[in-house]
Amino acid sequence: GKVDAFMLRLKALMADTPYELIRDLEVHYQNVIYIITKLMGLYVQAEYRTSRGRIDLLVGTDKYVYIIELKHDGTAEEALAQINSKDYALPFATVGREVVKIGANITSETRNLERWVVE
Repeated sequence: GKVDAFMLRLKALMADTPYELIRDLEVHYQNVIYIITKLMGLYVQAEYRTSRGRIDLLVGTDKYVYIIELKHDGTAEEALAQINSKDYALPFATVGREVVKIGANITSETRNLERWVVE
């Protein structure tokens, strides 16, 4: 339930990654976040398919379902707009857990999370 704290930790971890290991591709960052959440013991799926598209990352806990959409050199608002325009939260409307939507932007300049918005 502490999205900003989690995202800040991700940002710190990414900042500590040697630049030679980073690829300027959205899928690289998606894989990094996937591995981190998996190692935390959380339920996570990458490229979760819905009837309207694919969710970059779906993370589940006993109380929350997190829908994470990433944009590389885009905006966090664009990522969140995609979650909403494609109704990515709809399949989880009756699961009895709070659904949290996270749109995040990663920039080539810093090779890191720039900004995220939560709904």
